[in-house]
Amino acid sequence: MLLAVWVGATAGLAIAYFFIVEGYRSGWHKLPEWTPSPSFSPSVKISVILPARNEAAKIVDCLHSIAAQTYPTTYFEVLVLDDHSEDETFSLAQNFTKNLPNFRAVRLADFQVNSKKKAIETGISLATGELIVCTDADCILPQDWLQLLAPFFEEKQAKFIAAPVNFCEEKNWLQRFQSLDFLGMMGVTGAGFQTDSGLLCNGANLAYPKSVFYEVGGFEGIDGLASGDDMLLLHKVASRYPDAVFFLKNRGPTVLTEAQPDLRSFLSQRLRWASKSRSYTDRQVTARLGVAFLTCWAILLNLAFAVWLGWPFAMLTLSIFLMKTLVDYRFLNEMCRYFDRRDLMRRYLISQILHIAYIVVVGTLANLVKQYKWKGRQRR
Repeated sequence: MLLAVWVGATAGLAIAYFFIVEGYRSGWHKLPEWTPSPSFSPSVKISVILPARNEAAKIVDCLHSIAAQTYPTTYFEVLVLDDHSEDETFSLAQNFTKNLPNFRAVRLADFQVNSKKKAIETGISLATGELIVCTDADCILPQDWLQLLAPFFEEKQAKFIAAPVNFCEEKNWLQRFQSLDFLGMMGVTGAGFQTDSGLLCNGANLAYPKSVFYEVGGFEGIDGLASGDDMLLLHKVASRYPDAVFFLKNRGPTVLTEAQPDLRSFLSQRLRWASKSRSYTDRQVTARLGVAFLTCWAILLNLAFAVWLGWPFAMLTLSIFLMKTLVDYRFLNEMCRYFDRRDLMRRYLISQILHIAYIVVVGTLANLVKQYKWKGRQRR
């Protein structure tokens, strides 16, 4: 009896996982690719908010990429918010911006601010633009980044825009795995907006009107969390303007950043991301994450049972693994084609095995570990 219940539950999870991933693939495919009107003429003033902490190695390259924007300099400003960096981040930013009238470096120690959300809040309070555009200091921004965000904002009358982020310049197997996994996350993000199956976004590439930020109360109610300046704010805006939140499907404004260089920093980053899941108000996101987590656990548990109880569990393990491998392949292959990263599929089977272990480990630790360290700060 117990065996039948277990097999039924496991099969049910596998079926649910299959339809969820197929739904994401279909949703991404149906999401129309947006292109700007040839007659677009810049008119909206943009404020780029760039919080930075201990980014001395990356900040100058990031600022160079923003300074090279094709959007007219008279229509955008850049606010670099140094969040108590313990390296040369502020001095580098200050030196870079001193001869650029539309760039400004702000030391948050002067405002008694010590978190990313507070940094963004401070930047928005200083901003003079109508449209707030957020990114991270370790990113490289394509030249047409603002030139594409602005007309999309005007055409859609958007209250919140999520746009693509990809990893780049992989140097080892772990970074290639992260890049493939992150492309899947972009597909899930876009599909979520298209099919209303749960809203996600990434803080390295998003935009919203300054007025809307204040209208929904900014980060009030979520300011106690170390993360969530992106998704939790999106959920607040979507609850008020459900038909005015969008994903910009276009390769042009894709923000690039590097994956974590080693296993320790990778796990720390993903635990930080996972920590905000307990605060999601969008239950569809929580439910779908739960199905993925339990499906991966089911594969590992059935594999363990197979060692003790023989071939029935071995066959069950193999069936679920093959189902997950094939449905993920269809989805990820489409994402790699769209973003021209077919190279990431070369070691797909190894990445699939790593994905199962990663989901189990991070999902479990996220529910057990209440504190973690990020950029020299202890978080909970």
